[in-house]
Amino acid sequence: MKFLFKAIVLLLAAATPAFAETKKGVSLDHVFEPISNFLTGFIFYKVHLFGNDWSLIVCLLISAGLFCTCYLGFINIRGFKHAVRLAKGDYIDDHAAGEVSHFGALCSAISGTVGMSNIAGVPIAIMIGGPGAIFWMMFAAFIGMSAKFTECTLATKYRTYKEDGTVKGGPMYYLSQGLAARGMEGLGKFVGKFYAWGLVLGCLGIGNLFQSNQIYNQLKTMCNNEGAIMHLGWLVGLIGAVIVGIVIIGGMKRIASMATRIVPVMVFTYLALVAMVLLLNGSFILPAIKLIIADAFTAKAAGGGIAAAMMIGFQRAAFSNECGLGTAAIAHSAVQTDEPVTEGFVSMIEPFIDTIVVQFATALVVVTTMIAVPEYVNMGLQGMPMSSWAFERHFSFAVYPLTFAAILFGFTCAVSWAYYGLKAFEYIVGEDPKLGLGYNIFYCLVYWSGAMINLKYVVNIADALIFVVCIPNIIGLYIMAPEVKEELNNYLARLNSGKILSSREKRKLVATKASKPAMATSR
Repeated sequence: MKFLFKAIVLLLAAATPAFAETKKGVSLDHVFEPISNFLTGFIFYKVHLFGNDWSLIVCLLISAGLFCTCYLGFINIRGFKHAVRLAKGDYIDDHAAGEVSHFGALCSAISGTVGMSNIAGVPIAIMIGGPGAIFWMMFAAFIGMSAKFTECTLATKYRTYKEDGTVKGGPMYYLSQGLAARGMEGLGKFVGKFYAWGLVLGCLGIGNLFQSNQIYNQLKTMCNNEGAIMHLGWLVGLIGAVIVGIVIIGGMKRIASMATRIVPVMVFTYLALVAMVLLLNGSFILPAIKLIIADAFTAKAAGGGIAAAMMIGFQRAAFSNECGLGTAAIAHSAVQTDEPVTEGFVSMIEPFIDTIVVQFATALVVVTTMIAVPEYVNMGLQGMPMSSWAFERHFSFAVYPLTFAAILFGFTCAVSWAYYGLKAFEYIVGEDPKLGLGYNIFYCLVYWSGAMINLKYVVNIADALIFVVCIPNIIGLYIMAPEVKEELNNYLARLNSGKILSSREKRKLVATKASKPAMATSR
């Protein structure tokens, strides 16, 4: 608790001068700029090969996705239909262990992935890596579905329970227990703790600073970047922090309840707005798709060739859908099931919706606008304001529903990541309610500060912090992949042989058995 108290004091001490001078336009940039520069250089260390710079940690993510896809026989394709049936509740088991339904776990995980990066992160990727980066984002999501399957199967299998029945699960548990079962207890303890510490810090970037920062930027855009809102970042961050705090205190069940109500609304609201813009940009859709594909395989991409576009695409995809990072497995592990592999199936829907649907929809809006209005890329816009202008070009009122969707995206994402961070923190220090409350307060304070930082520093810090956790997680995926494959083959064998029945088939079987005695009596 002492280190938490010190961290809170240091954060407040750093923020106080900026807070006092906010009306004069001073922010927290001077605090976060050196942190950003150090973390970016250290985490995304690059090597120069074949005339291009390759980020080692991004290459690690690419290799893990490809490995899981090939090793599990393209489960991301052949298992997708069954995943949808599971999410719909076709195989629900009310007597199974766990806290939430497959749909509840999926919505909770989606609320952590479908955040501001789906709207604000896409134009960032395009500006840095060129339109070709979008192609690699899609490819990353496709192979990442298999990595997600592996992570969530393991998380559900190795989850444990508190005395009150609530679930404890995630990479820190399957890394420590899974490796210990293979005679690598020392390595398991080390990588489990390493992962937990990485997540405690990493959640402060991707699900925290970035979300509050972009919500505030969108509110400024809605107000035409003028008026009192320009100096009220501290207030926007404070209000958001309080609301996030109220929800996360309720635990996983409250988060899942919130997610199942908000996630479908926010996704459909945003996609409806995208559809309206694309109808008006219809003549530019095919050229946009051709540009995305062509730019992904040309030396012009990002001014650094194919490697640059690929690195940015995978980096932004992982930042959004978390494939290979293992974080969403914490939410998925709370599912109500006695078949761990079923949540592996359901989890594949998450990157599909996050990246292949929502992010690609945003990309089409941005790229079609780039083609229709060539000067668009030189307007000095970045992040959320860049996406917002593409919508407002056709509908001046679009800023309002877009802001509504953005606030929901950012809020739900921050809530889910608070839960991830808390579970990792409890793994390290134990399940002391006071320590947990202290961590939640610290998380909310960091969220508050995010509305007072320059976007460039937020993106760099968020990327660097969260990518640390992929190192121990991917080590675990490689080592335990055979176990997942065995679970998968066993489940599919029972499913195909009729030993596993859907809820409808079970009801039909019960009805048939009940009717047989009646028929015999009538004879």
